[in-house]
Amino acid sequence: MEKKKLNIAIIGHGFMGRAHSNAWIKLPKFFDINYEPVLKVVVGGKNPAEDFAKKWGYQEVSYDWRATIARPDIDVVAILTPTSKHKEMAIEAMKAGKHVICEKPCALDYQECIEMAEAAKKSGVVTLLNHNYRRVPAVMLAKKMIDEGALGDILQYRGAYLQEWIIDPEFPLTWHLKKETAGGGPLYDLGSHAVDLARFLIGEPVSVMGALKTFVKERPVPGSVEAAFSSDSNKGSSEKAPVTVDDAAFFLVDFENGALGSFETSRFSWGRKNYNVFEINGTKGTITFNLERLNELEYYNSGDPQDRQGFRTISVTESCHEYASNWWPQGHIIGYEHTFVHAFYEFCKAIENGGQASPDFNDGAKIMRVLNAVQKSAAENRRVDVSEIK
Repeated sequence: MEKKKLNIAIIGHGFMGRAHSNAWIKLPKFFDINYEPVLKVVVGGKNPAEDFAKKWGYQEVSYDWRATIARPDIDVVAILTPTSKHKEMAIEAMKAGKHVICEKPCALDYQECIEMAEAAKKSGVVTLLNHNYRRVPAVMLAKKMIDEGALGDILQYRGAYLQEWIIDPEFPLTWHLKKETAGGGPLYDLGSHAVDLARFLIGEPVSVMGALKTFVKERPVPGSVEAAFSSDSNKGSSEKAPVTVDDAAFFLVDFENGALGSFETSRFSWGRKNYNVFEINGTKGTITFNLERLNELEYYNSGDPQDRQGFRTISVTESCHEYASNWWPQGHIIGYEHTFVHAFYEFCKAIENGGQASPDFNDGAKIMRVLNAVQKSAAENRRVDVSEIK
């Protein structure tokens, strides 16, 4: 039986474009879906978009995102642009009846996220906010263990997401470092992932106490390229302009279930390449996860005999684990790129079943509400209830 074609248009390319394109290519080869993904259109600047389309097999190149969204043959629009463009592009796509994948963070602030969530509800399309780390098999195992009561009552959550990629004060003032285009620094960029994992695993934050810090106050104005993790982005001019977002953000959280949490996000942590970790303590045990070792989950069971207590490392590669049976035999590890395949698999299932993917734009609004509460807390030097953010 011939499968229905699912025509994909991506707006933006670069690092995320590669990750998305690779996932769409791999998805039907490893997972059973009732669609045939077609890399239809890449929207971007003239030369880089043409080079990207040729390399990854897109059928067409466009320089007009509005015209691309309006096309009747486009089924899915993926928004891979700076954060400031997410809301407008997503709402236009949903109005046109397109399913939407949007990179995180959802938008510049809570109100923009609410507008996106309301537009999604009105349109009835499937939306996916691409917090792909939910789809790591080890994270899925952590969720299963918590839900089954392996940790008992949850007492404490500690999350950290640390990187080092802009420590150099000569790194230019890319869009990631300007409030008007990014909304926030690592609080948004990394903190959105960290908060999403906490919400997914243990529940909703209800109050926060935050501190933000900018270490490098001015940076060189960039050249023509403003991409993350690109050597071309290191080519700035002698002119400097102010950094208007945080370089590091720490915050404490009270969760709805009574647990206490702490979060650290920073791009100034030497040796931390992509250090996304969490530790969850309950009345019966502890689990810990480190994205840089994403095939493993550490588990401490307080019920073990005293002479055999200690952290055990679970290799989450057996076929009994979520998604693992679709890849390789046990012990043959997967990587970062596979999490996008898993996320898009869930997205396609939601389209087929007429449901919603997870996380969606409604989740994005809840995440942003927490992050905006942290900003308010840091500005006013007080604990802030998340409900204060309107």
